[in-house]
Amino acid sequence: MTKAKKSLVCWALLSPFLLVVLFPYATMLSTSLKQKDEIFTFNRTWLPRELYLGNFAELLFEKGFGRALANSLAISIGATVLSLAVAIPAAYALTRMRVPAKGALTNYLLITQMISPIVLIVGLFRMFAYFGLVNSLLSVIIAHSAFFMAFAVWMLQSYFATIPKDLEEAAWIDGAGRFSAFVRVFLPLCLPGIVVTAIFTFVNSWNEYAMSLTLLRQVSQQTAPVQIAFLTGTLYQIEWHLIMAATLLASVPVAIVFASIQRYLIGGMALGGVK
Repeated sequence: MTKAKKSLVCWALLSPFLLVVLFPYATMLSTSLKQKDEIFTFNRTWLPRELYLGNFAELLFEKGFGRALANSLAISIGATVLSLAVAIPAAYALTRMRVPAKGALTNYLLITQMISPIVLIVGLFRMFAYFGLVNSLLSVIIAHSAFFMAFAVWMLQSYFATIPKDLEEAAWIDGAGRFSAFVRVFLPLCLPGIVVTAIFTFVNSWNEYAMSLTLLRQVSQQTAPVQIAFLTGTLYQIEWHLIMAATLLASVPVAIVFASIQRYLIGGMALGGVK
């Protein structure tokens, strides 16, 4: 069987699953392009009578959803960068150096992932209130990075273990120090794993709701998930046209991130299986 035929067979087998995955996005797009009175009708149609962009304009300019998207983007990027800045050297130390009670520490990192943020939300609020960081995006960035850091260390440690130590030792023999070998030899080989960890950290931070709702009290500081939740109670009714438009806009940044670094994602998910 030729490569083209194999590709055609694979697409034919995966097409039902592709429809299931794309159906929610198609529903969001169809509903967000309809006017409010067109949604609740007995003779509903899949396509809108006319393309109506007023829902997006109302969201961005009247509801302030554009600012919420910017807040979510700033928080997610900040939390991802801060988590990786701590997780990369921590995972490297657990993989390459002698760390006392390494097994207990890795188990502790795994156990922390079983704790829900809701359990600690009151303590977090009181701590950030003491330092005057309530209503600050920095407080959410710190909180997100603290919760997602253990996951990042766990992910990176499993990937770093697949990198042969002989490559670093060869760099040491050539005169490179540990830090130089780490930056110039080790990190480029670990780029797929780092990208995958960054993606999961970014998505978890982007979708987080409870801590953002608790620590950000002003409307101008709200994130996209919080504003989408508030749309369900607007004027004692669910405004599906706005909710679908907001959900579609909130899904676009994550889709762009996945599409732009797809090749790193595929390589990183293999976790070094071909090395």
